[in-house]
Amino acid sequence: MITDTAPPSWTGRDDGPGPEHARWHQTVTAWEGQPAPCLIGFACDEGVRRNDGRVGASAGPAALRTALSPLAARTLVHDAGDIVVDDADLESGQARLAEAVRTVLDAGGLPVVVGGGHEVAYGSGSGLARSSVATGRTLGVLNLDAHFDLRAAAVPTSGTPFRQLLSEARAADRSLNYAVAGISEANNTRALFDAADEFGAHVLLDHECGDHDQLRRFVEDFCAEVDLVHLTIDLDALPASVAPGVSAPAGFGISLDAVRLACRAVAASGRLAILEVAELNPSYDIDGRTARTAARLIDEVLATRS
Repeated sequence: MITDTAPPSWTGRDDGPGPEHARWHQTVTAWEGQPAPCLIGFACDEGVRRNDGRVGASAGPAALRTALSPLAARTLVHDAGDIVVDDADLESGQARLAEAVRTVLDAGGLPVVVGGGHEVAYGSGSGLARSSVATGRTLGVLNLDAHFDLRAAAVPTSGTPFRQLLSEARAADRSLNYAVAGISEANNTRALFDAADEFGAHVLLDHECGDHDQLRRFVEDFCAEVDLVHLTIDLDALPASVAPGVSAPAGFGISLDAVRLACRAVAASGRLAILEVAELNPSYDIDGRTARTAARLIDEVLATRS
């Protein structure tokens, strides 16, 4: 077992025998080294707590599995269970996540990592950097997010993962490109914009994402300059009306159509190495709205990639 817990039992509606009736809950099986998409949960609140956010994202993986369960099965997916951080030791949890991600990648699989706060991205990105598939290749992180998450802090938080990854890559003389679409000028200080400049980040502001041709070019151009893409979707990039169940709900956000377009463009590029969803906080969700949206995005990326 590569995680702290075994995969949970998937349950749901049964419309009858045969693949024509199949839903996710009927086709997901435990990961046993298969070269296929593999769910890895990161049940953690510690990064959000350290970042003074509203906690509850540790329940995100369970809520997302519930939302995925009734969807029609369009591709084969496995489940490796969860990395659980139920104490203050975030760093140990991130290290365990990195090892799980590396193991799936080295087996030829696609890690589908579900958080948890956005501190999940440091664990996922570390696993990619240490994997055999990364050897000699240019790595890229495409973050769909209202925030840079490039904060300088005494300890890792949900606001520091990309500064950590970029700083470590620079120190090791490894290539790591960072792009973020959906940035809110009102919710990022000048210091964060300066940090983005320092690390050579590609940036598309939230109001610029409304031009879908521009957004498509932004994503496609970024994918073209790297070999492998770590796609990380912070659900707070979406408007609070679409995604109320997040740690930091957006005042404006970018449209679901824009997020979907960006996800499909990465999936179609042939360069997707990690698919990640962060900041699902079921405590604040309404009618499972955020979880259902996240589930559809995951399903669409995997179906587009197949």
